[in-house]
Amino acid sequence: MGRDRTWLLLLPALGLLALLFLGPLAWFLARTLFVETAPAEVPALFVDVLTARSMQVAALTTLWVSVLVTLATLVIGYPIAFYLANRRGWRAALVVFCVIVPYFTSVIVRTYALTVVLGRSGLINELLGASGLVGAPLALLYNIFAIVVGMAYVLLPYMVLTLYATMKAIDPSLLRAGRALGASPLYLFRRVYFPLSVPGVVSGSLIVLILALGFFITPALIGGPGDVTVAMLIERAVEILIDWPSAAVMSVVLLTATLILFAIYARVTDLRRMMGA
Repeated sequence: MGRDRTWLLLLPALGLLALLFLGPLAWFLARTLFVETAPAEVPALFVDVLTARSMQVAALTTLWVSVLVTLATLVIGYPIAFYLANRRGWRAALVVFCVIVPYFTSVIVRTYALTVVLGRSGLINELLGASGLVGAPLALLYNIFAIVVGMAYVLLPYMVLTLYATMKAIDPSLLRAGRALGASPLYLFRRVYFPLSVPGVVSGSLIVLILALGFFITPALIGGPGDVTVAMLIERAVEILIDWPSAAVMSVVLLTATLILFAIYARVTDLRRMMGA
């Protein structure tokens, strides 16, 4: 029997990844840190950037926002995924449509659309004002709240689809057996269904957290002046300050954190099961 050569199908994707991502990234870091900067100065450069107050504040803001977005997508996405995994018909198809279709819309378009909803004269403030619940428009835009809402809206499909894949693999006969033995729906969910869905919760949370760490567009467009993330600092260092060495150091830090989280994700997630194998 001949050797398995199916791995050759990955070569075009790997070549494209190396050409458009790994190559430029390696060139940027090598040129910035070891050509334009003296090798002996690199350790001091890392210390200066990492101990700068702006970097520390941005790192804490990035982590805090990423955690909030992950929790928000989990709280919203879990019931949606549960419904999709246990229902069929046009209603489930409509829910899938509502979750998936916005995913194919530009992030910039979706972010600007939120300004119509969250602005001082936006839909929410108009409804609250018309109902008499508030006397003045709420500050829903250009703050942490707006960033979390915007990023959660963009990243929600990743959480829903990951949870759905895990929930769909749960054997329904386990729930039927529990009901036959007299277990209440709440008890079944707490002791049977939720523990079996924990791998999906962990995988979905890690995916959203990884993506949220490097998010740039939404915080830049609808965040406040003090809500600066690491990705925004990198953009400012490159475009405004023309400080490529500092941008390279921050890029290395952000890339390292992302790779660590991805390693954890690969460790705790059964990728073959997630793909239906």
